[in-house]
Amino acid sequence: MTKQEFRHSVFSFSERIYPMVARMLGQSNASDAIQDIMLKLWEKRDKIKGHPNVKGLIFLTARNYCIDELRKKAKNASDSQERLKVLKASKASKDIEWSELNSIVNEIIQSLPKPQQDVFQMRDLDGFQTDEIAELLGIKREHVRVLLSRARKHIGVELEKTYNYERGVY
Repeated sequence: MTKQEFRHSVFSFSERIYPMVARMLGQSNASDAIQDIMLKLWEKRDKIKGHPNVKGLIFLTARNYCIDELRKKAKNASDSQERLKVLKASKASKDIEWSELNSIVNEIIQSLPKPQQDVFQMRDLDGFQTDEIAELLGIKREHVRVLLSRARKHIGVELEKTYNYERGVY
C-alpha cells in the first residue's frame, strides 16, 4: 500500500474516529492517540490492503488502542486520586447533581450487554449514523435499530427506578 492509498483509504477516517477516542481518553489525549493509531495502522498497511472491511478494522484498532491506554492508566492511578479530582472540580450543588447523574448513567451504560453498549455509544455519544454503525460492526441496519432501542429503553427504566427510589416512591 502506497502513501497515497493509505492516505485515501485509512487516514481519511481519522476525523470519524476522533469523537470515540476523545470520549474514551479525553480531549487532551485524543490527538496523540489518533497519531499512534494511524502509526499502528501504517505498520499493518499490507494486511489492510486486502481486508474486506477497512472501516471496521480502523474502528476496531482505535477502540482496542483506547482500551489498552485506559488499562495502563488504571494501573497507575488510584481511586482516591480520582475522587479527590472530582471533589476539587465541582463544589456547587448543581455540579454535584450533574456529576451524580452522569455517574449513574455511565453505570447503567456499563451494565448494558456489550452489543447494546457499543451501538448506544456510537450513535448517541459519538454521533455515528445507523448505516455507519451497521457497516463498522458488520451487522444489519435493522439490528442496529433494535439494539439502540433496547439500550435506550433499559437506560430509561433504570433511571426511573433510581429516581423513584431516591424520591421515596416505590
